[in-house]
Amino acid sequence: MTGLKYENNLVKLPGEGRRGPGGALMSGELVPECNVYLEYSRIWDMPIPNPIEMSHAHSYDEIVLNIGSDPDNPEILGGEIEAYMGSEKQVTDKTSAVFIPKNVEHGPVKWTKFERPHIQMSIVLGTGDLKEALPVGRKTSD
Repeated sequence: MTGLKYENNLVKLPGEGRRGPGGALMSGELVPECNVYLEYSRIWDMPIPNPIEMSHAHSYDEIVLNIGSDPDNPEILGGEIEAYMGSEKQVTDKTSAVFIPKNVEHGPVKWTKFERPHIQMSIVLGTGDLKEALPVGRKTSD
């Protein structure tokens, strides 16, 4: 494709053969007009470090998707994830989505079981800039 008006709006999966975690699939850096930050991770094994994130909050709303990869049982995640929103513990082993309102503390996010590869996507609404999405002082397990 060359010379097409919107050809630069298509972002192909970064890192041929990359297995995640973490990688922007859509951002204002990749597509300058974009005001959404989207990370895509293929979870191929028990994540390291685990938990992958500690407690933190964003100045923007976030949606996290956990998607199973078994075509015969798409509702089964292939692992079990324990996460906190505020002080509430949430545990899932199903394909799911969670809406995290801006300024709400969430995390840590920890896998307690791994059975098969699956996908995790994080979508921050309202900014295409990861630096804006992750406030200074973010706590991670790195």
